[in-house]
Amino acid sequence: MNKIVWCLMIGGALTVGCGSQNDQKKTTVEQTSEEVRLHSEHQAELAAEAAHADEIVFPKAQAERVGLKVEKMEPTSFCEVIRCSGQVLAAQGDEMVVAAPVAGIVSFAGTRLTEGASVKRGARLFFLSSREIATGDIYTRTKAAYDKAKADYERAEKLLADRIVSQREFDQIKLAYEQARTEYEAIAPARSDRGMAVSAPMSGFLTSLAVKEGDYVEMGTPLATVSRNRRLMLRAEVSQKYYNRLQGIRSANFKAPYEAEVYSLKRLNGRLVSVGKASSTGSYLIPVTFEFDNRGGVVPGSFVEVWLTGTPRNGVIALPLSAVTEQQGVYYVYVRIDEEGYQRREVKLGPDDGEKVCILSGVVPGDEVVTDGAVHVRMAAASSAIPGHTHNH
Repeated sequence: MNKIVWCLMIGGALTVGCGSQNDQKKTTVEQTSEEVRLHSEHQAELAAEAAHADEIVFPKAQAERVGLKVEKMEPTSFCEVIRCSGQVLAAQGDEMVVAAPVAGIVSFAGTRLTEGASVKRGARLFFLSSREIATGDIYTRTKAAYDKAKADYERAEKLLADRIVSQREFDQIKLAYEQARTEYEAIAPARSDRGMAVSAPMSGFLTSLAVKEGDYVEMGTPLATVSRNRRLMLRAEVSQKYYNRLQGIRSANFKAPYEAEVYSLKRLNGRLVSVGKASSTGSYLIPVTFEFDNRGGVVPGSFVEVWLTGTPRNGVIALPLSAVTEQQGVYYVYVRIDEEGYQRREVKLGPDDGEKVCILSGVVPGDEVVTDGAVHVRMAAASSAIPGHTHNH
């Protein structure tokens, strides 16, 4: 009997001991699982924080105030570009030279006769006086010669009828009369108290003045140049190393030093006029000439920066130049990663056409890039936080 009780006691103790051990093992497993879950969550939080470590917070309201624009990147076409310099010139037929019809001393018709002044067709620009010259006033001399030639011609007509002069002599007298009349009629309308008036041949602008008041000029001397300024020419000077690529040139963009705007010949009704086959003597540059409408803002004679555009390439990522910022020789763009979050992205640039630049690396299709207002995002990045705003993820 005692043996049976003892066995039961030992069995009970063993059962209790095994149950306690199983409970301890179960508790340990549960604790380990919880630790793994907490560790995983912590790692996920760290990864999320790392993903947003370089995020630039820019509130939506502030973006709207500064006019921030974002464009989703898609592959597009981009033309080959040759960068060079050039000059804007007046188009042929839109410019006329005012020359002196007679010899004389120059005086200006008005005090506001300066380069760039607007003139109307027929408006008096200069007076040429020859009264102080030893040969005398040209109008007086021309009129006297005309009156004499006319009198000789009328007398010869009567003598010819009476056969007192021969036909040959009469023809010579008539020729002299016709010449004197032509000279007189050419200058008579321009006669004034100040001398012979010189008028504008067309309406436009004075692009140059070749004389000063008091100058003496011979007949045919250029006095000024008048331009309609309606059509202009762009003459680009291209290095000979690009000669094999010139046949693919179709259009151009250009920028004047006094203008922030880049002009596109496509928007100015421009056309390619000629591509030089050889360079000028003593020059290693080849001329490429375009013609375009002058819609204001471009001054003939200006030296400009030119981007010649040629054959388009497809499947290219291109951004407006306003989207790119530069810091210590490294170029960046700003990519929107959520509604109020932006990320600075280093990019490698290809050629540009004065308006857009080809992106070789750093941006892929689908990225939402800030194209206007990047400088504001850059300023936000320079500060550690935007006051009064907290951004949570």
